[in-house]
Amino acid sequence: MKATSENRNGNDDANTLWIFLVGVVLLVQGVALLLMGRLAICKCGYVKFWHGIVQSSENSQHLTDWYTFSHVLHGLLFYAALTYLMPRASWAARLLVAVCIEAGWEIVENTEMVINRYRTATISMDYFGDTVVNSLMDNVAMIVGFAAAALLPVRASIGLGVASELFMAWMIRDNLTLNVIMLLWPVEAIARWQGGG
Repeated sequence: MKATSENRNGNDDANTLWIFLVGVVLLVQGVALLLMGRLAICKCGYVKFWHGIVQSSENSQHLTDWYTFSHVLHGLLFYAALTYLMPRASWAARLLVAVCIEAGWEIVENTEMVINRYRTATISMDYFGDTVVNSLMDNVAMIVGFAAAALLPVRASIGLGVASELFMAWMIRDNLTLNVIMLLWPVEAIARWQGGG
């Protein structure tokens, strides 16, 4: 009994450390983006919880937008992948890895090369990079998706991911799948459909 209690306390201490490191990674992400010249908040001078106009200079400038759903999906996918790749790691350790991956992508996404790629190859013609608050909230959305995957049955997680992709495709003619396709291998037929053709 004593050994079991000590093991539990040891696991709790380790999880606390992982969670602390998650906060450190988010801080590093924010500082890195500021050093890259990203604005802290929208240049409009205010912060909205939701901005729902995709073809707008304020997209990716506020706390949440349509692409927040894609970051939740990141969390679902990361949970599945890391559970498979790191079966013996604690949920908090896997979360830290997921947050590191997401933070890394957020930094890469906000380089001039990737920003220009988005503007030329996807429907994000008015995309000029994320604000720091938007980028950090993207990572928080990923954490929400990761937590949802940890709590929900596998079928529910799959259903949530599919529903999210279909809903985004219906509402804004874009989603994570289409975004990746158009970023890496642009398809003219998809571009015409996204443009309303």
